[in-house]
Amino acid sequence: MVAKIRLYVDHPLGAEQSVPLSRDHAHYLFGVMRQGVGAQVLLFNGRDGEWRAEVAEAGKRGGILTCLEQSAPLRMPPDLWLLFAPIKKARTDFIVEKAAEMGAARIIPVQTDFTNSDRIRQDRLQAHAIEAAEQCGGTFVPEVADLHRLDRLLADWPADRQLVFCDETLAGETGHLDPADRARPGAILIGPEGGFSDAERTRLRGLPFTRSITLGPRILRADTAAVAALTLWQSQLGDWP
Repeated sequence: MVAKIRLYVDHPLGAEQSVPLSRDHAHYLFGVMRQGVGAQVLLFNGRDGEWRAEVAEAGKRGGILTCLEQSAPLRMPPDLWLLFAPIKKARTDFIVEKAAEMGAARIIPVQTDFTNSDRIRQDRLQAHAIEAAEQCGGTFVPEVADLHRLDRLLADWPADRQLVFCDETLAGETGHLDPADRARPGAILIGPEGGFSDAERTRLRGLPFTRSITLGPRILRADTAAVAALTLWQSQLGDWP
């Protein structure tokens, strides 16, 4: 029997492990997808890889699955963070989803001088990251942090993590990543729709752990820039190990 449904569960996974289903998962699996006892499902929790499991009990408000065998090991992404300034709701969702699919280990929304949004729903964005991992076959789910002020984040920045700053004022110039960067923990910073302020740009350029790059001949929208930067990282520094 081939399992086609993948679910993220916040529960340990292992051989013969029983996994209780939440009410939402039970509704989706038994009410929406019309599965029943004996059906097989793929489970992952971001820690124990992917497991093929069988429905042992099915009900309207819950159920129990039993793990049969591991179908895929845990595959960790590069030690790469994505920092971005939140924009309109649907496009912020898109950034989180693509970051989860393309291999960001941590996603950090940042408040810059020109960021339009001063709050986010961290739980909703984390749910989008989980859904993206379910759909793309990932076994790891990146943490989506709460909103951080950029200046405070930079003040406490770990010295061993290089920050790649996507500077819109460099559009049209030649830019690349150094293969030596692959050996270091990394982060990508995408600015808001209005760009970085002069003060932010001056500070970023003066920090010892930052370097500026361009993403091409034109100034990109924030969501496009996030995908372009992650693609650049993968193409020049390599994909997941």
